[in-house]
Amino acid sequence: MTGKENRRIADVGTLKALAHPLRANLYRLLCVERVATASQLAEHVDEAVSLVSYHLRKLAEHGLIEEAEPQTADGRERWWQPASDGVSIRDEDFRGEPGKAAAHLAATRLFHDQRADRYHRYLDERPTWGAEWNTASGDIEAWMRLTPAELTALKRELEAILRRYDEQGRAAETAGETEGREHVALYMYGFPFRI
Repeated sequence: MTGKENRRIADVGTLKALAHPLRANLYRLLCVERVATASQLAEHVDEAVSLVSYHLRKLAEHGLIEEAEPQTADGRERWWQPASDGVSIRDEDFRGEPGKAAAHLAATRLFHDQRADRYHRYLDERPTWGAEWNTASGDIEAWMRLTPAELTALKRELEAILRRYDEQGRAAETAGETEGREHVALYMYGFPFRI
């Protein structure tokens, strides 16, 4: 999967396919696992394999995931992988029509709620992670006065840093450096507000 560009979602059908709560979770899990079967993913989401298979096929119909090379000799297993390194969903692609704007808003709220749930889970589990991970973890709150162009530049710089660290971590893991390596989620929001 590494090396494929982000998939830009610009149509309501694909957005709605991804914005289903279970599908969004399955897509994220597949991005984390990189390659998995419906059975493996079903264990993570505590759902029936048949239901997970159905939702994986829906994601595939919209080009969000694709079949992967089999990882075992068992020909009955169907392996899946993300079709790109990630997705981008831009406001500009859903402006103008109330239905498109409403779908974008609903999807954005769902994704935010799922991210918040994951962070709340970390907070609840924090004592089990130990001092080193708790020191490394954190949240950042910044209050700035920027123009739209400056916020866009800041976003692009942060995305470049994230890509660099992701590539570095994947390369190290491929080289066998797995000691102390865990999945890490980083959420950032940059938006205007008035007081």
